[in-house]
Amino acid sequence: MTKAINKYSNIDGVNIDDLREKMVAINRVTKVVKGGRILGFAALTVVGDGDGGVGMGKGKAREVPVAVQKAMDEAKRSLIKVKLKNGTIYHPIVGRHGAARVYMQPAPDGTGIIAGGPMRAIFEVMGMHNILAKCIGSTNPYNVVRATLQGLYSMNTPTMIALKRGKTIDEILGHD
Repeated sequence: MTKAINKYSNIDGVNIDDLREKMVAINRVTKVVKGGRILGFAALTVVGDGDGGVGMGKGKAREVPVAVQKAMDEAKRSLIKVKLKNGTIYHPIVGRHGAARVYMQPAPDGTGIIAGGPMRAIFEVMGMHNILAKCIGSTNPYNVVRATLQGLYSMNTPTMIALKRGKTIDEILGHD
């Protein structure tokens, strides 16, 4: 997807300890062996810096707190930066992963975050304030989180579009 940020470094002056953390899902899993069943837990978490930085992590362990800590550590290592426009996105986006599709649309000030569970967690930790989002197809939290991150990462800013097309930003935005 993108180059992950080192766990021990700062992202644009943001301390890795000041990140917002949110748990998305915890699953109880069972492994059947000759002597019986072995219980375990799988955790899915997201972290963000409140300014467009966001990462997801998965952790598995026999105890819930250990699984959550592993997931948080992985999420901190996999941070990516997404450009925001006044607390929302630049244009409508569709993210896909597996059978999960996520539709995201920019919203005016005062709208708030209108999105379901896993998507809402991502938007809150990354500092987004106004967005409309809809999950289409599979609602598996793992796939919804991945589809959301894929959509956000594929978003183009007007500057990026202007560079691709060899035009000025004013021509892209329609300003005369």
